Amino acid sequence: MADTVSPLGLDDHLCFAIYSAGIAINRAYRPLLDQLDITYPQYLVLITLWEEDAQTIGGIAERLALESSTITPLVKRLEAAGLLSRERNPADERQVIVRLTDAGRAMQARSTCLAAALLEKSQLSIPDLQQLNTQVKALRDALAEG
Repeated sequence: MADTVSPLGLDDHLCFAIYSAGIAINRAYRPLLDQLDITYPQYLVLITLWEEDAQTIGGIAERLALESSTITPLVKRLEAAGLLSRERNPADERQVIVRLTDAGRAMQARSTCLAAALLEKSQLSIPDLQQLNTQVKALRDALAEG
């Protein structure tokens, strides 16, 4: 008789652990993001621009592994909030360049509470969180290549 493999339970699936951890992180961030008057996807756009200002919509989308059509409404809302500005690239009118405003740059200092909240709620040390982040990114990159 052939050996049979028992199906994994939900908690034994790595994909569910990562998915549900993402939901838990979003729940931890939500009250803080509400105070900043931004959403989590808007926060990701801002982080991308804090890393490197003056990016195209396409560049932001690529960095976040999203479609440009998903980024455009986020950028428009952030522009309406006074955190970003948009302008057509004079060298290529099809491209829109997104830049932080002074208020957008100032938001970076105001958002440090998010990392502090994650550190406190996770009860992990900074090196443990860094190691976990490195492992998850390695898994993501390996799966993206395959």
